[in-house]
Formats: sequence, C-alpha cells, structure tokens
Amino acid sequence: MHIKSITLSNFRSFKQQPEIHPFSSEMNCVVGRNGSGKSNLFDAVQFVLGCPKFWSLRTEERQSLLHEGSGSAAVNAFVEIVFDNSDNRFSLENSDEVVLRRTIGHKKDEFFLQRKRATKNEIMSLLEGAGFSKSNPYFIVQQGKVNALCTMSDTERLQLLKEVAGTTVYDEKKEESMGKMEENRASIEKITETLEYMENKLDELKDEKEELDAYQKLDRDRRAVEYTLYDKELRRAREGLDEVEHARNDEVDRLGALHEEVRDVHDRILAVQADEKTKKNAKKRNAVYVKGLEKDKTAAVTHRTKLDLECKELEEQLAQGQELLASNKRELAKLNAEIAEAEKDLAENIQPAYEDARATMTNMNNERDEARRRIDALYAKQGRGRQFRTKKERDTHLQAQISELTLAKTEK
Repeated sequence: MHIKSITLSNFRSFKQQPEIHPFSSEMNCVVGRNGSGKSNLFDAVQFVLGCPKFWSLRTEERQSLLHEGSGSAAVNAFVEIVFDNSDNRFSLENSDEVVLRRTIGHKKDEFFLQRKRATKNEIMSLLEGAGFSKSNPYFIVQQGKVNALCTMSDTERLQLLKEVAGTTVYDEKKEESMGKMEENRASIEKITETLEYMENKLDELKDEKEELDAYQKLDRDRRAVEYTLYDKELRRAREGLDEVEHARNDEVDRLGALHEEVRDVHDRILAVQADEKTKKNAKKRNAVYVKGLEKDKTAAVTHRTKLDLECKELEEQLAQGQELLASNKRELAKLNAEIAEAEKDLAENIQPAYEDARATMTNMNNERDEARRRIDALYAKQGRGRQFRTKKERDTHLQAQISELTLAKTEK
C-alpha cells in the first residue's frame, strides 16, 4: 500500500493545485525553498488521515486552513488522496484503489470514501484496520522524533514498539472488555439476587395459592347457598310484586277517575277565573272612566267658578264705565259751551285785531326788504370792480340776484 496521488484545493498555501503524481511505492522526496509549501503538503496528508491535531476542528481552526491569497476569499477546501490497495491493506472488496477526501468549510467538515459521503466513524474504522490508528501516531515520523527515539529508556522503547505494532489498540479494547465484563459480573450478581428473591416469593405465592384454592372452594359453596336464598327471596318478591302490581292497577284506575274529576274541576276553575278576570278588567276600566269623569267634573266646576268671577268683574267694570261715561258727557257738554264762547269772543274781538297786526307786519317786512336791496345795490355798485376777478364770476352773481328777486316777487 502506498500513496499514488494527492489533489489539493484552497488548502493553506495551495489555491488550485493540480493532481500531484506519480508517487513511488518505495521512497519519495519533496524538496523546495522555504515557504514553498512543503510543511503544508505534509499537513494535508495528516489532515486526510485524521491525525489528532486535525481530527476535531473548531470553526476558527477550519478558517485557518482555508487559502487566504489574493482574489475572492475561499469558502471551502478539500484534500484528496488516492491509495494503492493492491495488497488489500484497506478492507474494501474488489478495490485496487482507495480514494479518501476530506472537505471543510466555515460550517462543515465532511469525509468521502470512493467519492461517496461517509461518516467519521466509518473512516476511523477503515484507517484503524489499515494501521492508521489515532492511538498509534507513529505511522508518520515528524521532525525531531528520531532524536527522541534514540534518547528513550528501555521501558519507553517497549511502549513505543507496542504502539508501532498496534498492540495498544488491543490493550485498550481489552481494558474496555474487562470493564464490560466487570459490569456484566455485577449485573449477574444482581440478577442472581433477583432470582433468589423471586424463588422465595414463588414459594410464598404457592402457599398463598393453596389458601386461595381453599378460599375459592368455600366461596363457591357460599355463592351456591346465597343463590338458593336469593332465589327463594326472588320468588317471594315476585309474588309480592304481583300483588303490588294488581293493587297498583286498581290504584291507577282510581287515580284516573280522580284525575278526570280534577280536570273537570280545573276547567271550571279556569272558566270562573277567566270570568273573574273579565269582570276585574271591566271594573278597572269603569274605575278609570269614573276617575276621568270626576276630573272633568272638577275641571268644569273650576271653569264655571272662574267664569262667575269674570262676570262679576265685568258687571262691576260696566257699572264703573257707565258712571264714567255720564261724567264724561257732562264734562264734554261743559267744554263745548266753553269752546263756543271762546270762538264767539275770537270772532268778535281777537280776529280783527289779528288781521290788522298781520297786515302791518307784512308792510313793515316789505319796506325792510326794499331798504336792504337798495343798500346791497349801492354796495354792489361801489365795490363791483373789486368784487369779481372775471366777467364769468360777475355774471354768475347777477344771475343769482335775479333769481332771488324773482322768487321774492313770486312770494308777494
């Protein structure tokens, strides 16, 4: 068995590395400058084979394994190793080649066997069967291990030989089996104790069963006696029941007749109650009608009393009006006499004097107006040249005077 080829993608410093092949079945050597990826190729092989440091990876550890070069960030990576299985080291039937691939991402860590998805336990079982056990990490010799092996003590070398030979796996399985055997021994002891307890309990149950059989026999006898007694009591009860049934039938007939009488009486009571209810309703209506009539009567009496009072007041007012009318007639006759005497005195004495005074006053007003016009004319002639600035103002003033004189003449 040996590695035939390795394919890497986005793992550590490898962006897109084509398939690396062929590998020799005897010895292979990887050389290069510092930083060329030799250690990363070594880690890729350990990554697929599930070495302890790569077996259980946290999120940040998976992130550190992704390629971080220029360009877009890688979201997943895988390493694929093809093994030569011509010696059937891997327990796969009819498989000259075994293809193991491990793919990781931010949230995934998957294994593939023969390019089909597989679980971690399946891969671990396959690798342990081929000698790649986690408990035997010496299938890969890292730098510095040779010096450590040379300085080991005899006990440590013996332990190392056991680990290299793979016997430690069986020791672990032996210890595990011994632990299981111890658990089984304890379980057997518990089962033995349980069986002893159950046997003792079974003996007790046998004794109880004998007692139960005797009890059941006595119980059957008891039930037979009880059945006989119950049967006699049942016959007596049936006879009594027949008598009671006859009596009940007679009582039912009597009660039927009474029920008919009660129904008739009930019907008569209902009729009487209906008649009584009708009369009560009529009585209530009559009481309401009488109450209304009493209210109308009271209102009529009140209205009549009010009318009588108003008639008395009107008669008193009529008498007072007649007295006042007679008094007014007398006063009017007296006033008419005084007016006639005053008119006579006015016509004989006052009217002529009024006419003379009026004529005198009119003549005096005319003379005053004539004198005023003459004075105004003289003033006008005296200051006419200074009174008007233009001919138009003078004509307007003269037209106003003419209008006043015409109006005064018309009034006379």
